Amino acid sequence: MPVSTTEDRNGSGGEQSVIQPTDLELMIAVQQGEVGKMGPLFERHHARIYNFCHRMTGSQAASEDLVQEAFMRALKYRQTFRGDADFLPWLYRLARNVCNDYFQKNQRFPMAVEDLPEGVSPDPSALDEAEQKEQICLLRQALLRLPVERREVLILSRFEFRHYDEIAQILGCSVGAVKVRVHRAMNQLRETYREMLKESES
Repeated sequence: MPVSTTEDRNGSGGEQSVIQPTDLELMIAVQQGEVGKMGPLFERHHARIYNFCHRMTGSQAASEDLVQEAFMRALKYRQTFRGDADFLPWLYRLARNVCNDYFQKNQRFPMAVEDLPEGVSPDPSALDEAEQKEQICLLRQALLRLPVERREVLILSRFEFRHYDEIAQILGCSVGAVKVRVHRAMNQLRETYREMLKESES
């Protein structure tokens, strides 16, 4: 694939800046047999796919393996990628399927996550440091009790900050359905947290 360049402002043609190929250009090249072009895609998106897998599984070791598997599937199923679609939602779908296969194989649900969704954290001004830690721990446990499908929509929207239209592509549903799922997941998380808070105080 030729690399595009642009001349400097003076038009002298001396100094040139490299324009990086887009995800779409790289993926089309992969489809055409230039499988080495998957390398730049891996470098570009490895971190965000790892974060997604880690938040779904809670395991660093498993997440590294799942990222590798997601990109291996991207290479294996490269011909299923449509040139008129965005690459990243397609890659997230593969990562989502890889995580689901992991849960089925290991018969386990996700473990703890690093952070908490925006809008459900305890109010730091109303708590001392020890109380904050205790309530954050309860929130994490409440998050673990959510069904996987509700966890993933919260991770995509609150952790990965994906737009609703992109989440719709990843989950294969409408934007309206995504909004409903996020709303229900947040409500369930809040209710579960309140129940656990009452239990801890009794």
